[in-house]
Amino acid sequence: MLAGTMLAACYAPADGAAELTLREVDTPEPGPGEVRVRIAVSGVNPTDWKTRKRTPPAGLELAIPNQDGAGTIDAVGPGVDPARVGERVWVLMAARYGSGGTAAEYTVLPNDHAVRLPEDASFELGASLGVPALTAAYCLGVDGPVTGRNVLVAGGAGAVGHAAIELARFEGAAHVAATVSGPAKGELAAAAGAHTIVDYRAADAVEQIKAAMPDGVDRFIEVALHQNLELDLAVAGQHAVIVAYAADPDDVAAVPVRRLMAANLTLRFMLLYTVPAAALTDAIERTSSALAAGALTALPIHRFSLDQIAAAHDAVEQGAVGKVVVDLR
Repeated sequence: MLAGTMLAACYAPADGAAELTLREVDTPEPGPGEVRVRIAVSGVNPTDWKTRKRTPPAGLELAIPNQDGAGTIDAVGPGVDPARVGERVWVLMAARYGSGGTAAEYTVLPNDHAVRLPEDASFELGASLGVPALTAAYCLGVDGPVTGRNVLVAGGAGAVGHAAIELARFEGAAHVAATVSGPAKGELAAAAGAHTIVDYRAADAVEQIKAAMPDGVDRFIEVALHQNLELDLAVAGQHAVIVAYAADPDDVAAVPVRRLMAANLTLRFMLLYTVPAAALTDAIERTSSALAAGALTALPIHRFSLDQIAAAHDAVEQGAVGKVVVDLR
């Protein structure tokens, strides 16, 4: 490899091409207020393959995917404390900046988007934060603390669901229930700390949730509103908040307006990339607090090398249970 270059997984949105290839590209340099991170582990999320295939960045000849990752700061730009060089960090929204995402040996991003990773936290755990943990933190906290509240996490074995269960427990939720689609996923939700685990396909799913939380659910972390709204309304308490964080382009939910009005429910939607700056900062700080306390853990890891990046994206697209990472060490 030539001096001043790095290996990166790339695709060509300018040509409408979503195929990933391994290329040698220029190593990015940090500008004012930026840091460069030597990536150890890159995390793969559904947003990564969806962006690549559905909404590729406009105007870029080559794009490097993957928003999340963890590694070590090896250079800083003007205005950044030089003492950060050598710091272990987890990163967020890396693919939204000029140098591209974490599917590369190095990435450059704003100083505050490289967050200190405790020495006892693995790079795999660091690469599992970003999109999943910050989404979970935002959903849990946007309408006030969950301390003393009943929380229902839809898809408790997924990356966001896993983080939501652990964060809700850390932040003092009274009861955390999770819905899953089978025993194996139920074991993952239980390991994360869910008090109650319910197969959402069970004929008595509503009754099971009501038995666990007789006063109703206060906060819903919802992965599939179009499928789950009826169940959510059946178990919601007065003044509950349903926060939906995922959907496919064609998903449509029929909202029974009067039922929501009668119970004074809030139906909220979020996309991490467009949340207000103050809310994102709050989510980062709360995630960091839970991480420092040892309250966050990684899902089972599916490990790929950088030259297997296409297979890593395919695994996530095909619904791999656990966390898919690309190891660059």
